[in-house]
Amino acid sequence: MASIVETAPLVLDVGVVLLAAATSGLVARKVGLPAIVGYLLAGLLVSPFTPGFVANGDQIALLADIGVVLLLFEVGIEIDLRRIRNEHGALLWASPLQVIVGTILGTPIFLLLDIPLFGAALLALSLAMSSSVVIVNITRSRRRTTSVATEESLLGWSVLQDITGVTLAALIIALLGNTNDSPIRSILGLIGFIALAVIASRLLPFLLRIVRWEHDLFLIYSVAIGLSIAALGTVLFGIPMALASFVAGLAINQTRDTDDVRKAVLPFKDLFQVLFFVVIGSLVQPDLILEALPFAALLLLVMLLLKTLPAFLLSRYRKIGDSAGQLSVGLSQVGEFSFVLGSAALAAGALTKVQFTGVLLAVISSIIVSTLAVRRASRISRSI
Repeated sequence: MASIVETAPLVLDVGVVLLAAATSGLVARKVGLPAIVGYLLAGLLVSPFTPGFVANGDQIALLADIGVVLLLFEVGIEIDLRRIRNEHGALLWASPLQVIVGTILGTPIFLLLDIPLFGAALLALSLAMSSSVVIVNITRSRRRTTSVATEESLLGWSVLQDITGVTLAALIIALLGNTNDSPIRSILGLIGFIALAVIASRLLPFLLRIVRWEHDLFLIYSVAIGLSIAALGTVLFGIPMALASFVAGLAINQTRDTDDVRKAVLPFKDLFQVLFFVVIGSLVQPDLILEALPFAALLLLVMLLLKTLPAFLLSRYRKIGDSAGQLSVGLSQVGEFSFVLGSAALAAGALTKVQFTGVLLAVISSIIVSTLAVRRASRISRSI
């Protein structure tokens, strides 16, 4: 009985958090806002920094770790690399170019603010990437005004951003993040983890074929192996678990049973998203907001200059999608990888709490504005 009593508060916290998120999401949709706004508000309401019900800080952190890992694992599974290989045209180089150039040009800006190189590079990279979760929601919203061509371009651009960004993030962390290891050792660890993921992607199909018609075991094996790869990436090779989980999702994605794995995991997608955005809201410290606002504004300005504007120009002049305005605005949010990379920089002492609060504010405000503005952004293309 003691164990049940001890675990009851955790169950209560999870139940209250999900109930608050669902209610806030419903209210947000009723007033014409994205449900994500409600999830963020719910996180703020149950955080230890606001009055009222307070979820345990350690339990919130555990939910954050699990939620981010599972979310990015699912994002990795969702990526259709076979389709991308068959794509032709400017999209294949435009998206990686935007991420790489944005990271290179953004890093010196943050260095001028006396942010260490590790933190500056991660910040620049985080602004160069968009939110795959938000973009999927934009293309599936009942209020969307995007054409099929623009939706496909948004999704393809986001996928290529993720692949390019995770590669750069792994290199930055390997070269700059671990001061205890030499760069060569860090690079070897990165190569070792990639080899592990590749081997797993080759062995997994044999196991999945055995349990193909056992739907419960099929799901359990798929998720367990993916999460195990992610954890081994952290324990053995020093790769942040969130990034490792994304690679694990990619590894599973490459099996012949990709579609079955994707269908098995999809029912959990909404839950992962809710937990992720609730956690972001719960980490905002109201007493630091005023102090963090100038830094958040700078982040948004850099994002507009180094992501929104290049995406608009590339889309317009290389004829990617039907609406350059909607494509560029749809990409104009600071997303889940920004949270992961910002957290890594904070843990390494490369960002202050005020700066990290600025990152969270940039995430929240850009998601809200991007999701709402994309509905009217096609006018931008027509007027220019």
